[in-house]
Amino acid sequence: MRSYWADIAAVAFFALEWTVYAITLEHTAYGRDSLSARMHIYREVWVRNLLNREARMVDMQIMASLQNGTAFFASTSLIAIGGALALLRSTNDALAVLGALPIDLTPSPALWEVKCVGLILIFIYTFFKFAWAYRLFNYVAILFAAKPPAGQLDTPEAEDHVLRTTRLFEAAGRHFNRGQRAFFFALGYLGWFVSPWVLFATTAAVVIVTWRRQFASNAWQAMES
Repeated sequence: MRSYWADIAAVAFFALEWTVYAITLEHTAYGRDSLSARMHIYREVWVRNLLNREARMVDMQIMASLQNGTAFFASTSLIAIGGALALLRSTNDALAVLGALPIDLTPSPALWEVKCVGLILIFIYTFFKFAWAYRLFNYVAILFAAKPPAGQLDTPEAEDHVLRTTRLFEAAGRHFNRGQRAFFFALGYLGWFVSPWVLFATTAAVVIVTWRRQFASNAWQAMES
């Protein structure tokens, strides 16, 4: 009888790395120096500068671009869910293909289905994150349109509106980032379809690549204050 301890350890490592990375990025002092955190500052700058402009068509066009990009990722998540469901339904065909390979990589049908279900759950999580981010970007667009006129720049109402819009804007960006992070880790999860040892390697690779983009990339350096 095959032992599944390696698979359990690999999945636990995958979940632990994803959780620790997300917490470090979003809830620690170290994460507040990330590229995403630095961009959050400019969301408030954008919202404040918006008060100085009577004509805000360009701002609304940029918001539409953000919404369209988020809608694209949400649609892609649905396609990915469909692909993962098709993979689940084709268990016998997939195992037959793996069985024909020179190296025996054939898992049991039950384990294959568990892997597929895990992938489906990741993509469902991704879809909900992008769908909610899209809704929040819609709300931000409404708040943009509800901005006080430039003549009321220094009023308490204008300041409250800036803070309210900025908080909602940051929440939209945060959920979008979580959706993208789930996509990245889904790519690492695919290593489990080869073997648990490959999952260890692909998970570590995803963490390294995403960490470098947030803390050591050219974009991060460009945003250094």
